[in-house]
Amino acid sequence: MTSFERRQFLKLAGAAGITGLASGLPLARASQTALLEQARAQGQAVFYANITAVEPIMKALDQATGVQGKYTRIASSKFIPTILTEFNAGKLLADVVQAPLPMLQLLKEQGVLAPYRSPVLEGYPEWAVADESIIQFGIEYVSYLYNTDHLSADQAPARYEDLADPKWKDKIVMPNPSNHPSTIGWLVGLKEKVFSTEEDWLRFLQGLAANKPMFVASFGPTPAPIESGEKLIAISMPKYIVTKAPAPLAWAPQSGQPLLGSPRAIALTSKAPHPEAARVFMDFWLGKEAMNILANDVGEYVLAPGIHPPIKNMDTAKVEAIRDLSDEELIRWGREFSKIFAVR
Repeated sequence: MTSFERRQFLKLAGAAGITGLASGLPLARASQTALLEQARAQGQAVFYANITAVEPIMKALDQATGVQGKYTRIASSKFIPTILTEFNAGKLLADVVQAPLPMLQLLKEQGVLAPYRSPVLEGYPEWAVADESIIQFGIEYVSYLYNTDHLSADQAPARYEDLADPKWKDKIVMPNPSNHPSTIGWLVGLKEKVFSTEEDWLRFLQGLAANKPMFVASFGPTPAPIESGEKLIAISMPKYIVTKAPAPLAWAPQSGQPLLGSPRAIALTSKAPHPEAARVFMDFWLGKEAMNILANDVGEYVLAPGIHPPIKNMDTAKVEAIRDLSDEELIRWGREFSKIFAVR
C-alpha cells in the first residue's frame, strides 16, 4: 500500500468509526484500494478551473496516486457558458470543476454538480463544507501591497482609512472599480465588515477617489507599478509576495483589520467521465499535500487547518470571506463606483 493509500485508508476508517475494530479494517482497506485501482484504470481526471499555477499539484497527484490531472484553465467570463454548453449537449469533459463560489452555485442549480463528502475534510470550517456538492477550500484574499524599498512599515498606510490620505494622491494602483467584479465585491465587503457606518465608508471611497488611483483591468497587473516604483501602493492580493519573490513587497493593513476576499470552491460533476478518478482527485486536492503546495508555492490562503502561505504575519491575520453579490448588485455598485471614481 502506498503512503497515499495508507493516509486515505486511515481517514476513511476514522470517518466510519472502525479504527479500533480489526474486523472492519480489511473492508475499509479493500474499499479504498478498489477506488484507487478503478481510478488508475480510468487514468485521468479532467479539471476545469480558473485558478492559476496549479501544475505542481497535478504533478504531485500523478506521483502519489497514479492518476493524471488534466488541467484546463477557463477564464471567469467563459466559465459558465463553456460548461453549460458542454453539459447540455451531453459532452461535458470535466470531472472536477473549480471556480468562485457563486459560479458553482449556479452550476449546481443546473444539475451539473454531484454531492461528495471527502474523507479529508476534518478541521475545515463548518461553513466551508456545509454543502456536500460544493466545498470551499480557500479565500481569494485582497488587501494592499507596498514596496519596502520605498516605504517602511511605519510609513505605509496602517488602516484602510489611510488610503484616503491626500499624501497618497497619484501613488495608488487598483483594478477598475466600475467593472472588475472582485474589486466591486471587496469594496462592498469593506462597507459590511470593516466600516462602522455607511457614512464612514462613503467618506473613505470619496477620499480614495480623490487620490486619483491608476486603474488596471484586474489584480494581475497591479504589482508591476509597485515593483518599478511608479506607484507606492497597490490594492492587490498578498499572494503576489510569493509569486513575485524576490520583489520587495509587503502587505497591509496589519493593524487588526480583516483581509477580505471571495471564497474559492471545488466540486465533482454529476456526469463525470472518470468518476472514481474524480473522487481521488478531490481527496488529493483537499488534503494537506496539495493545500501546502497552494499556500507555499502560489501564496494562496487555504482553509485546510494549520496551513498558511509563507508571508510574514499571515499566520495571525484575520481573513474573512465576503458575501457574494448578485449580478444586479454588481451592475448597480459598478455604476455607483463609476460615478464616485469618475471612471471614463
